[in-house]
Amino acid sequence: MALDVLALGAHPDDVELTCSGTLIKFVRMGYKVGIVDLSEGELGTRGTRQIRAKEAAAARIIGASRENLHIPDGNIEVNQRNIKKVIQVIRKHRPKIILIPHSVERHPDHVHAHHLCREAWFYAGLRKIETRLGGKIQKPWRPDNYFHFMQWSEFAPSFIIDVTDVHAQRLKAIKCYASQFYDPSSKEPQTILSQSSFLDFVETRAKAYGSKIGVPYGEPFYSVEAVGVNNLFDLKFFKG
Repeated sequence: MALDVLALGAHPDDVELTCSGTLIKFVRMGYKVGIVDLSEGELGTRGTRQIRAKEAAAARIIGASRENLHIPDGNIEVNQRNIKKVIQVIRKHRPKIILIPHSVERHPDHVHAHHLCREAWFYAGLRKIETRLGGKIQKPWRPDNYFHFMQWSEFAPSFIIDVTDVHAQRLKAIKCYASQFYDPSSKEPQTILSQSSFLDFVETRAKAYGSKIGVPYGEPFYSVEAVGVNNLFDLKFFKG
């Protein structure tokens, strides 16, 4: 299925925590949106492979399609096999834009996922790199651009998307990953995500970036390429 936007994360929940509000906005505007998880998150401290697969049904709340490339968690290597996997999914869906992890991150999987997706973005457009899907040769396709979403490490954003009108739906999608968040009855080890303050942090960050453009909630993105606009009056500014 042809998509307008494809968001790729290292693990299930990465996309929801970082850019689900933006994806929901795209869906509401009539665009076709998809999510690709590179791994099943099977090495995660909390939950299981099966639980995380069920939680990934959060895509339905967003209104997005979803698939998993089954690259081993903790081993998201930038190698020819994995690059071809990502090329295949890009050529399969032919998105205009892809959203990928930032290049500087606390979690090595996120860093590797950035480089893997960045390389696949470029090589997917080369006709001499052959990939097949269902036995048929795929046509080359390079999305117009890729943008970084913010995970743990912060960056100076190139632009911020106002997600105020979809914030409640965004939180609903995030909270689908209950195995990862605070549960006083859980006997599993604690992680950064399972601390009682983590979901408050998610909301506070959205408020902080929203405040930079004068709205209640925002999601930040980084672009390597310059971003052009048609009309300055379409821009949102902080009004102090």
